[in-house]
Amino acid sequence: MSSKSDAVRFLEGLTGGPLTIGRLIQSIRLGEEESLEQFASKLSVSRANLSDIEQGRRGVSLERAADWAERLGYDQTQFVELALQAQLDAAGIELRASVTKPRARAKPKGTRVRRAS
Repeated sequence: MSSKSDAVRFLEGLTGGPLTIGRLIQSIRLGEEESLEQFASKLSVSRANLSDIEQGRRGVSLERAADWAERLGYDQTQFVELALQAQLDAAGIELRASVTKPRARAKPKGTRVRRAS
């Protein structure tokens, strides 16, 4: 995995530990000055569920992490990477998750795009 960005280091300093999906969500919520109820509604989860996620008592699926990133206007990469890391940690697998977007594929030479008639 690449070195930590300044933003990640800053958030880890604010939250007092490694950045997790719950801490990321909480940081965004607090930055937007929204209550648990308001933010939970935005994410279509209960207040109790959001609180459990923020406190690290509950995980987030990869699909939900990607969906939340879109809803909140963020890139999916960081959200999915943190959710995947949490799953690895919970399983006791000592690996570091790294998620990247696929590169755009170059069109093979000599191919034409056909227009619909």
